[in-house]
Amino acid sequence: MALYQNRPLTEATVQAYLPDLSTASSAWVTSPWRGTITRVYSIINATISGADAVWTLEINTVAVTGVSVTVANSGSAVGDVDSAIPTGANTVNEGDSIEFITNGASTDTCAVMFVAVIERD
Repeated sequence: MALYQNRPLTEATVQAYLPDLSTASSAWVTSPWRGTITRVYSIINATISGADAVWTLEINTVAVTGVSVTVANSGSAVGDVDSAIPTGANTVNEGDSIEFITNGASTDTCAVMFVAVIERD
């Protein structure tokens, strides 16, 4: 399958796993290099109900601008992907803490994998 857009070789990803999107909590990962977070994604491992779940992103406890992602409960399905493009406060240094935070508003246990794409400096 051909990529619709070539990506630079300076991009790489870090992942964080959260066992339950429907519980207010966080998943962390450490940045292994210096760079800029250019995109973030989530993919759910079950359906959710009751309410939409919302997740945000922080770097060293500072909110990343432009990342407030809604995982819709209506029509949710295993494998649903949601994403955002950060607009500010999205630079990282080696060793920085990257935190994905969920509000836990939905019901039903639902594992989620988060991915941050970092373009290395």
